[in-house]
Amino acid sequence: MKEIHVNELLLNPMDKIAHEWMLITAGTLENGYNTMTASWGHMGSIWGHGGGLPTSVIFVRPQRYTKEFIDREDYYTLSFFPAEHKKALGYLGSHSGRDEDKVAAVDFHPVSVPHGVTFEEAALTLVCRKIYRAPIVEENFIDKSVVEDCYPKRDFHDMYIGEIVEVYTKDA
Repeated sequence: MKEIHVNELLLNPMDKIAHEWMLITAGTLENGYNTMTASWGHMGSIWGHGGGLPTSVIFVRPQRYTKEFIDREDYYTLSFFPAEHKKALGYLGSHSGRDEDKVAAVDFHPVSVPHGVTFEEAALTLVCRKIYRAPIVEENFIDKSVVEDCYPKRDFHDMYIGEIVEVYTKDA
């Protein structure tokens, strides 16, 4: 993996997140980690001075095992993969790390990065330092159809904003 400056990062977040998906991972190889697939999220800038901090926004439901690790740790990673790994990402998003070693089941190879875990197979990894967390609450929805469409069980996500502090790309 090669580290690049966050300002060198060129990607379309709508495509990367919504269509190609990403893994949200928290924890360490030494103390345990878990990962989950996500197709909802944001990237941009907020707060800070001189243009804002480079940030990611992720959304995690309370029943997800990965949430325990995100809440425990100060950092999380976002990993993006080439298209040939989409089936594996589907598996990782539909199976729980509570019940099995799902990473081994898809033959991914975890590797340490400062403050977290990514995977040898990842083409891009963002290391994010948590700076804000808030629950999504029903009464704040202006468009109530989103609640019925996305939250019929009322299992609202927690939203996390993380400062992107490191960016790694696959070695050429």
